[in-house]
Amino acid sequence: MAHQASAPHRVPPPSGPRSDDTGSHPRVFEPVLLVILVLLAAVGAVIGIDLVSKLGISANTSVVGALVAMLIGRIPLGFLRRMRSVHRQNLAQSAISAATFASANALLTSVAIPYVFGRQDLVWPMLAGSFIGLLVDAWVLYRAFGSRLLPADAAWPPGTAAAETIKAGDRGGRRALILAGGTAIGLAGTLLSLPLSAAGVAFLGNVWALMMFGVGLMLRQYSPDLFDTDLGAGFIPHGVMVGAGVVALGQAVHMLVGRRARKKQKADREPASTRVVTDPTVEHTVDERGLRLALIRGYALFTAGAVVLAVLGGLIGDMSPLGIVGWVLFAAFAALVHELIVGLAAMQSGWFPSFAVTLIFLVLGLAMGIPSVPLALLIGYVSATGPAFADMGYDLKAGWLLRRDHRPWDPYEREGRRQQFLAALIGFGVALLVVAVAWRSYFGQGLIPPVAKVYADTIKTGLSDPDAVRTMLLWAIPGAVIQLIGGTRRQMGVMLATGLLILTPQACWLVLGALAVRVVYRRLRGPAADEELNLVGAGVIAGSSLGDSAQILKT
Repeated sequence: MAHQASAPHRVPPPSGPRSDDTGSHPRVFEPVLLVILVLLAAVGAVIGIDLVSKLGISANTSVVGALVAMLIGRIPLGFLRRMRSVHRQNLAQSAISAATFASANALLTSVAIPYVFGRQDLVWPMLAGSFIGLLVDAWVLYRAFGSRLLPADAAWPPGTAAAETIKAGDRGGRRALILAGGTAIGLAGTLLSLPLSAAGVAFLGNVWALMMFGVGLMLRQYSPDLFDTDLGAGFIPHGVMVGAGVVALGQAVHMLVGRRARKKQKADREPASTRVVTDPTVEHTVDERGLRLALIRGYALFTAGAVVLAVLGGLIGDMSPLGIVGWVLFAAFAALVHELIVGLAAMQSGWFPSFAVTLIFLVLGLAMGIPSVPLALLIGYVSATGPAFADMGYDLKAGWLLRRDHRPWDPYEREGRRQQFLAALIGFGVALLVVAVAWRSYFGQGLIPPVAKVYADTIKTGLSDPDAVRTMLLWAIPGAVIQLIGGTRRQMGVMLATGLLILTPQACWLVLGALAVRVVYRRLRGPAADEELNLVGAGVIAGSSLGDSAQILKT
C-alpha cells in the first residue's frame, strides 16, 4: 500500500518534541494509559451530550485532553511520568475528542430523531444502527488518511492546533508564549461571543478554499441587504452543495481510476541516482488502490449496517422486498457520500457541514417518496457519519505532525495511526454507554438536540414547497462549476456552500481579514512567517475550544 523512494536520501536531524519514545510507539492498553483514556472519554462524552442538547453546539475537546494529559505527566509520581510523552498525550486527545463527537453528533442526535418523531420504540434500534455507522465512518477515514484524496499534509486545522499545543507544552520557550497568547485571544473571543476560531482557521488552511468560505459567509450574512434575497433560504445553499458534492465525488472517482499514477510511473522510469527525497513524510502512505479498496469496503460495511438497522427497525414487515433493497443501497450511498463531503470540508476549513448535507439527503428522500418511518431511520443513520470522520482526520493529522521527525518514520507512523484508531474505539465504546444510560433522562426533560427536531419536523411536514428540488438543481450548476475550477486540493465549491450554510455574524470579516493579514505578513517575513502564524492560529482555535467546553459550567 505504501510506496517510498528507493534511493538513499539525507535526513535532517530530528527537530521534533523532546519528550519522545525512542523505541516502539506507546500502546493504548498500557494499564495507566488505558485508565486515563477511559476517564477522559467519559468526561468528553458527558460534555458532548450536555452541550448538544442544551446549547445545540459541539466542542472539540482534543485540546482539553492534551492539556489534562500534560498536567498528569507533571504529577511527581513515578508511574505517571510516562504521560510526558507527546505520543501518549496524542492518544489522550484522540480518545476524548472521539468520545465527544460520537456521543453528541453521532449517537444522541441520531436516536433523538425517532424519539421526536413519536416512535420511542425505535430508539434502541437506531442506537445500534448509528453505532455501526459510527464505527464504519471512523474505519474508512483510518484506511484512507494519507491518500491523495485525504492527504496528511492538508490543512486539517484543529489537528494542527492540537499538535502545536502539545509541542509547545513539551518544548516551552518562545513557541509556548506565542501559543499561549493566541489561546488567550481565542478564549476571550468565546467569552465575548466572537467566533475567533474562524480567524484561527484562516491562518492554517488552504487560502483559496478559505477565501471561498469567507465569501460564502459574507453572502449569507449580507444577501438580504445586498440582493433583497436571503441566500440561506429556499434550499439555495443546499443546491450549491449538491452541485459541488457531485463534482467532488467525480473528482474522487477520477483519482481512484489511477489517472494521476502517470506521474509516479514517470518517476519510476527515472534513474534512482537522479531522485532526491528530502522529507519522506510527504509521501502518500495510501496509494490509489488502497483508497479504492477502503471506499469499496466502506460502502459494503455501510450496506451491512443498513441491513441490520432495517431488521431491527422492523422495516422488513412494512416495505416490499424491492423497497427494502432500494432503501438499504440508498442509505449506504448517502452515508458514504455524506462522510466524504463533510470530510473534505473539514480537511480544508475545520468546519464540517454535517447538518446541511444530511438535510440534502432528507429532501431527496422526500422527493423519492420514501415513507416517513424508513426515512427517519435513514436520516438517523446518515447523520451518524461524517463528524467522527472529520474528527479522526484532525486527530491523525496531529499524530502525523508529532511523529514526522521519528526515524525510521514509516513503521512508527503506521503503528501510531493504529494506536490512535484503537484510542478512538475506546472513546466510541464509552460514548455508547453514556448515551445508552443518559438518553431517557435528557429526552424526558425536553433536552433534545435542535437539529434532530429540524429533521423530524421536516419529515412530518414533507415537501411543503414543490419547487425545493427544482431550486436545488438550478443552484447546483454554479456549485459544480466552482468546484470544477478549484480542483480536488482547493474544494472551492464545497467551501462556498459551507459558508452559505452557516449564519455566524461577523465570521466572514474574521476569515477574510485573517487571510489578508496572513498574505501581507508572509510577504514581509518570508517563509519564517508560516510557523508563527501556525502557532497563533493554533492558539486561537485552542482557546475557542476551551471556551466552548467551559460552557458546560454555564449549563
